[in-house]
Amino acid sequence: MKDINAHSIQTLEKFISDSGRICIITHMKPDGDAIGSSAALYHFLRMCGKGSVKIILNDRHPDYLSFITDGIPREDLIVHKELPAEAETCLSDCDLIFCLDFNAFHRTDRLEGALTASKADKILIDHHLNPDREAFDLAFSETDISSASELLFHILMETRRIAHDATSLPSATATALMAGMTTDTNNFANSVFPSTFRMASSLLAAGVDRDMILSRLYNQYSENRLRLMGHMMKDLLHITEDGVAYIVLDRKTQEEYCISEGDTEGFVNMPLSIAEVRMSLLLKEDEDRIRVSIRSKKGTSANTCARKYFNGGGHENAAGGKLMIPADLESVEAASGYIEEYTHKYLTEDEKNM
Repeated sequence: MKDINAHSIQTLEKFISDSGRICIITHMKPDGDAIGSSAALYHFLRMCGKGSVKIILNDRHPDYLSFITDGIPREDLIVHKELPAEAETCLSDCDLIFCLDFNAFHRTDRLEGALTASKADKILIDHHLNPDREAFDLAFSETDISSASELLFHILMETRRIAHDATSLPSATATALMAGMTTDTNNFANSVFPSTFRMASSLLAAGVDRDMILSRLYNQYSENRLRLMGHMMKDLLHITEDGVAYIVLDRKTQEEYCISEGDTEGFVNMPLSIAEVRMSLLLKEDEDRIRVSIRSKKGTSANTCARKYFNGGGHENAAGGKLMIPADLESVEAASGYIEEYTHKYLTEDEKNM
């Protein structure tokens, strides 16, 4: 891990020591890794004696992740969508900003302006490709790693306070790190490295209750989620001759099943269990855009496809993006034709020229 060395850790510790007010931010529509790494860092900084630490979210996180943030006072977790003035004031007044699980300011959506304008020092902790390093005063960017939560774990282990002893981590930090890593690997199903298992082993030995984490992550969904899953797989799943599986989930269907943010987590992975499927896409209509999740099997790049045709990017086999209405598509009804046209072009023409 090239960015984790004696100098970078010393620099990190000095930034923390010299700061009076700290903010932690992550990407829009925060997932388990974003919330896990943010909560983990929050509890670590509080253990270090930092009295003013705020987590600033662009959007409220899904309810199923609430167990990760239960120990954080309400006044320390601010959602811009609900309290925009307070969120922007915190970013303006703080001394230090930790940027977790995103590689460029635009990934924070409505927080981008306040983040760009803030005079605070900014530290990046991220695992995505192509980080905008020049925007940060210190960058920990590693791509051969499962998650931002795993990267944060290895950083904290190098600090003098933790000194390679996971039992020295606050219990809430250890739990949040394990939860974040678990969600981003789909419970060790993808993006797993030897370091990922070393992290998990250390946290288990330190007393993390993984059974509780798995129960809260995967056994607390609504009945409607299961019914929607059946409807999606039976009626909405399409598979092209190129081996592309896709589902378009419009707002009407989401409302019919009373779907909340996070209820479709993991659905995009399911079609990959079909032998002939090379790539799976889940498109969700959301206000003026369609959010795109892409997963692929080894040998097919979800990242390249997302960058070329879906205004996004990510990891080799797990990526995301968006299609804007009406800039990219006239309506959600046009999504199926767009997917079939451009995934066919990607798999039959672009891949051959790579």
